[in-house]
Amino acid sequence: MSDPHHHHEVPYPDRSPAARRRRWAQRIAHRLTPHSHESADKLDPALESSARGLRALWVSLAVLGATALIQAAVVVVSGSVALLGDTVHNTADALTAVPLGIAFVLGRRAATRRFTYGYGRAEDLAGVVVVLTITASAVLAAWTAVDRLLDPRPVAHVPAVAVAALVGFAGNEWVARHRIRVGREIGSAALVADGLHARTDGYTSLAVLLGAGGAALGWRLADPVVGLAITAAIVLVLRDAAREVFRRLMDAVDPALVDRAERVLDEVPGVRGVGELRLRWIGHRLRAEVALVVDGEATVREAHRIAVAAEHALLHAVPRLTAALVHADPAPSPGEADPHLALAHHAAA
Repeated sequence: MSDPHHHHEVPYPDRSPAARRRRWAQRIAHRLTPHSHESADKLDPALESSARGLRALWVSLAVLGATALIQAAVVVVSGSVALLGDTVHNTADALTAVPLGIAFVLGRRAATRRFTYGYGRAEDLAGVVVVLTITASAVLAAWTAVDRLLDPRPVAHVPAVAVAALVGFAGNEWVARHRIRVGREIGSAALVADGLHARTDGYTSLAVLLGAGGAALGWRLADPVVGLAITAAIVLVLRDAAREVFRRLMDAVDPALVDRAERVLDEVPGVRGVGELRLRWIGHRLRAEVALVVDGEATVREAHRIAVAAEHALLHAVPRLTAALVHADPAPSPGEADPHLALAHHAAA
């Protein structure tokens, strides 16, 4: 639909000196910035972000897998139930890479006549799985802590358990930072939630370390008391992860992105006003729908040219935006009826 030559001229440009300077600056920036608006080129950054997400998952899977193996070896020689629970947590955290990996692979598939927006929402479903896994971890941690509080047990080979706990914390914290950083860079709420999940398992490892330290000092209740405190920390992390995933499921976006989009559209030559503006996430990509007000006397070609210029500006200004559907409305003339009146009863329904 867009003009292959990207003409930005409009039928009734603002001819003030400030407007002319702004248009020249826009043209210069446009010429100096490498970009393309062909459909295939729009998908390239999205595919690259999916590839980055997959790499982050496989790297974290390898790190957590190695961590769990080291801890499992210590469990065998020490018989530590607390460390066994931490090993199970780390194994479960590593396995959350599976639904996320499936979601990233699905998200790269092309849209079909049934799934016309593609498969990006699979990522949000994976985020729900991650939240449920964090919930299960919190329940297991609480149950284990209460059980140990009611039935304290001695811990053997305390130094080895302490080292294994440090290994668990270091591995989980590294994975958490890596997943959260990549998730935020590519706009993946599910990957951020999975990073927060790894952080909860790091807290669990610290509980094992502190419990081992208390056991070494002769306080048998150290492990379950610290375990209850860590359970509270996991619940706080669960709240943040659940809120992130819930907002994504409800099509929430950062209001600052909406403000930025409105400012950019207001500056497009030929745009007299910005009507309805909607942004939504599909996986880790953004789509926009916007209604603009243009001169009522503009031809269809002129209105289309303004709409293309508006989409062009949005694609440059809004991070991770891959497509925008722009509708041009004519500015109302005195005494003219609203052309949308025929749709009013549908909106009311």
